[in-house]
Amino acid sequence: MVDRTIQIPRTVAISTSDSPDVDALGLSEGHHREAVADLAMYLLASGASLAYGGDLRNPGFAELLFEMVMSYRQVGDTSTRVSDYLAWPVHISMAAGDLNEHSGDLPESVQLVLIDLDGRRMPMEARTALPSRVPTARQWSEGLTSMRQTMHGETDARVVMGGRVEGFRGRMPGIAEETLLSLQSGQPVYLLGGFGGCTRDIAETIGLVDAWAGSRSAWPSRRLFELYGPDDLNNGLSAEENRVLACTPHIDQAVTLVMRGLHRLRSGGHFESGRAGD
Repeated sequence: MVDRTIQIPRTVAISTSDSPDVDALGLSEGHHREAVADLAMYLLASGASLAYGGDLRNPGFAELLFEMVMSYRQVGDTSTRVSDYLAWPVHISMAAGDLNEHSGDLPESVQLVLIDLDGRRMPMEARTALPSRVPTARQWSEGLTSMRQTMHGETDARVVMGGRVEGFRGRMPGIAEETLLSLQSGQPVYLLGGFGGCTRDIAETIGLVDAWAGSRSAWPSRRLFELYGPDDLNNGLSAEENRVLACTPHIDQAVTLVMRGLHRLRSGGHFESGRAGD
């Protein structure tokens, strides 16, 4: 049985990747990036730290988060505000010199977290002593799952947006695996389904929104979400607020709802019969 004790969210994981549905929804990748940037800005301003599991491509969402924390870093603040978790197959594919260069260019408020195949943190010195190599398909699958499990264990809430359901290298789409870990443990989850993709599919499966023309029913492990419903999001929002969050394309509205839910969790707010109590 899931432990539903609500902890104060101090580190928020952001699960996002490009959505295949932005064109069909009348949106753009720029709209998606703007939403991530606005969300990061408000989370950082509220005192939260951010976690993201991804690579170091430029432009990419990790790079966007790095830019946001550098913009909002207070003078003299050396605490870690953004952690980018790199799975074994991601960082072992990189030349040691490139990895060191990326790490050296980051401010003290940003850290790269290298994860080995078993999910353990790996010191930069230990990694750069190894030669780069091409990971096998099995290493991709195991390494991505290990990284996601480790990141999940070091975060307090999760915001989910977009996500592809094809061309992934793990055992299921990355957005799906990260969201499933949160649902299984009772970690607060915010589904921003208005940008489509895997997030919208998950919102449909757990009963937040109706199916639409772009729904995809056959991606691996989607059926696992049939075990969960809106109450399992455990995120400080009412059922109606979660339905709005799962379909709104409006950035301001989505960010407001996420921040409202986190504020309620911090203040110990609770809900009865789907009605909010601030």
